[in-house]
Amino acid sequence: MKRIFQKLRSLWFSISLKQKLGVYTLSLVLVMGVSVFFNIHVMEFALGGFREILDDNAKCHDLQEAIDLEIRAFGKYIRNRSVENRDEYVLACVRSERCLRSVPFDYARIGGERYARTWNIRNGYENYSRFREDVLSMDVRSQGYIAQLYKVYSMQEYLQDYARRLVQMTLKESNRNYQEKEPVFRQIPYWILVFSIVLLFMITSFTRVLADTLVAPMVKLALDSRRVAQNDFSGTDLAVPNEDEMGELVHAFNKMKHATEGYINTLKKNNEMAELLHKEELERMDMEKQLNTARLELLKSQINPHFLFNTLNMIGCMANLEEAQTTEKMITSMSSLFRYTLKTTEQVVLLSQELKVAEDYIFIQKMRFGNRIRYDSQVDVDPGKVEIPSFSLQPVVENAIIHGLSRKEQGGRLHLRIWQKDGKLVISVTDTGLGMSEERRLELEEALKNRRTSKVGIGLGNIYKRIHILYEGGDFRIYSRKDCATTIQMMIPQNQSHKI
Repeated sequence: MKRIFQKLRSLWFSISLKQKLGVYTLSLVLVMGVSVFFNIHVMEFALGGFREILDDNAKCHDLQEAIDLEIRAFGKYIRNRSVENRDEYVLACVRSERCLRSVPFDYARIGGERYARTWNIRNGYENYSRFREDVLSMDVRSQGYIAQLYKVYSMQEYLQDYARRLVQMTLKESNRNYQEKEPVFRQIPYWILVFSIVLLFMITSFTRVLADTLVAPMVKLALDSRRVAQNDFSGTDLAVPNEDEMGELVHAFNKMKHATEGYINTLKKNNEMAELLHKEELERMDMEKQLNTARLELLKSQINPHFLFNTLNMIGCMANLEEAQTTEKMITSMSSLFRYTLKTTEQVVLLSQELKVAEDYIFIQKMRFGNRIRYDSQVDVDPGKVEIPSFSLQPVVENAIIHGLSRKEQGGRLHLRIWQKDGKLVISVTDTGLGMSEERRLELEEALKNRRTSKVGIGLGNIYKRIHILYEGGDFRIYSRKDCATTIQMMIPQNQSHKI
């Protein structure tokens, strides 16, 4: 027996946690099933006896009550043969017949005395019902009617007497049956109590086994974990008999404890060095911030000088060909453009200022290219209330005209659209120029990310860098299709201050 117990214990510790829980759950289901079956069987036994007694009493009492009701309805109908009284009498008769058929009439179950009494009622009621109907069909003025009617009353009294005796006999027999079954009924609660104690003992024992297998190792792990959390590694390694996942967890914890002890010792040795490195990192970040500020100022000052000379030469030519008003307008636009470029020192400016500079530039280029350039704009924000990086719109417009529209013989359309979306100002510049292939577009995007201005030019590279340096979440995108159009979009967050 002891060897069998040891084998079962070894098998229990070797199976997985999932299998242990499955065995435990199956055991609980079996115990609950046995308990439910036992309780149902006991209750069915108890209630079945009571139900039979109560059912017999109720049926006999219903019969007595139905006969009394029929007799009253018959008397009422005899006194007043109205349709209403006739219906009430018919319903009473139907009820009496139904109740009579429902009264137990099984000799083996109810015994000879009750069987004989029930047979008397059945037979007597059958004779009575035929005689009653014959009397009702007689003319009330005919000779002998009264005598026949009183005979019906006499038969009714016999039926009532038989019904009362049947009820008394049934109650007496029911009482005797109850007295015989009462000792058994009194023992049922004790049976249920004993059976429940046995099942409770089984569940408790199995639960304790499961707790020793799962909970005890977890408690040991928790205690050792608290010591490790307090940098106390002096305790011995945990040991459990489990060969399942819990055993693997304890083994891994022991290894982790030793590894953590080594890591902490190493960290203590490197702590002073980390503090020195932290101080150096703070100094480096401060220097990098200052360098970014200087870099922005340098990038902003990089203006293509040949634009100034080309424009001045063009103005000189136009002065010989046009009247002074057009030339004056061009000179005014040009001076406004360069005045803004050379004197603006802020990192960000109002959108209205950038729009003015871009429109001055477009006017000059329209004078240069004539009807080859068609310009329209859609601004869905208040330019006087939103800010963008300074000198970020004109270079994009210039790039669209020089690299997109001017190289196309028939020119094209330049469309500027500005709107707000998800807390960001979106600036979109589209030209219907030459466009570019997908390979060229990807090459430009890669050059922008790697800050290779030689591939994309100073203007776009300058804007790309400033948007990503000044704003967290800012973006600069290029969309293009060869021989169709090119769109450059700038996304500038408006609900945050710029970084520098």
